[in-house]
Parts: sequence; C-alpha cells; structure tokens
Amino acid sequence: MDAASRESFLEFVTNRSTALLRTAVLLSGGDRHAAEDLLQNALVKAAGRWHRIDEPEAYVRQILYRQQVSRWRLKGRRKELTVAEPPDPGTDARTAHATDATGAAELRLVMREALSRLTARQRAVLVLRYFEDLPEADVARLLGVSVGTVRSTTHRSLARLRVLAPELSLLDPSDGGRQQPPSRDFAPVEVRP
Repeated sequence: MDAASRESFLEFVTNRSTALLRTAVLLSGGDRHAAEDLLQNALVKAAGRWHRIDEPEAYVRQILYRQQVSRWRLKGRRKELTVAEPPDPGTDARTAHATDATGAAELRLVMREALSRLTARQRAVLVLRYFEDLPEADVARLLGVSVGTVRSTTHRSLARLRVLAPELSLLDPSDGGRQQPPSRDFAPVEVRP
C-alpha cells in the first residue's frame, strides 16, 4: 500500500469505525468482542484491496455481512440457555413505568437481548432490513440468498422477536419508550425453534 492509500485508509478507519462497529455489534447479537473481531477482519480484507475500492463504506459493510453469514453457517444451530429458576414476574418490563430516558434505555436493552437470542441469519436479515434500511433485493444479494428467503426469514424473525420479547409491542419508541396499554387483539405467536 502506497503512502496516499495508507493515509486514505487511516482516515476512513478514523471517521467510520464507530458506525461500522455499531453495525457489527448488532450483527453479532450484542457481543462487543465478536463485533470488534468481525470489524477488524473486514478492515484487514479491505486494506489489501484499498486502491481498487470505489465505495469504501459499502465495501466494508458487505464484508461484515458476508463474514457474519459465514460464521453462522459454520457454527450450525445454537443451543438454548437453560436456567435453574424462572425470572421473577415482578420484574417484567410490562409492569415497569418508564420515564423518557429510562424507557429508551430499556427499549435498547430489551431489543439487544431479544436480538442476541435470534440466530445469526435472522439477526443479519433484521439488521439489514430495518437498521440499514435496505430493500429486500439488496439484502438477498448481500447475503447470497433469494428474495423469498429474505421475506420468509424476516417474517419468522419478527414472529420470534414477538415471542422472545412481547414487551417490545408495548413500548413505543416515538414517545421515549413509555409503555402503551396492551391491545385486545394481542396474541402471542407460537414459533418453533
């Protein structure tokens, strides 16, 4: 890498690494260490081709997505965590009355926990569709699957989120995360693992 390319690469890393790390954290299910590894590997791959890259951020993001897909393909199915005692019903997020700041923080924590319990593929699809706001065709192209697979995975992932964190349907992010009254038509969706 010549001096100009090196300077350009260092500037890119300095300016964009925080945003890229946020995406990597979401893709890795909230595991910051795995996200840092994912981002570092993506940047190493990009550095080797830096002088040929037209859109660096898009290129690095695509590496992130594809590496995460490769990881979940290699890992196979994840085992569920079992605990000795069920959680205390008195600490249910639906019964807590949140203020503006704590409501937004609560929403982030609930969402992070729910995302971490999804499969890596489900997380990747939801992050690309809703966090990155990409159309289904772009998500399919990035992940190397069909548009139908993206649609069905999105549907199953959202249904699974409703089961894992039903309190998400009661929190409205537009008003700082304050609880909304449960609707009469709310019914839990049964999702098979």
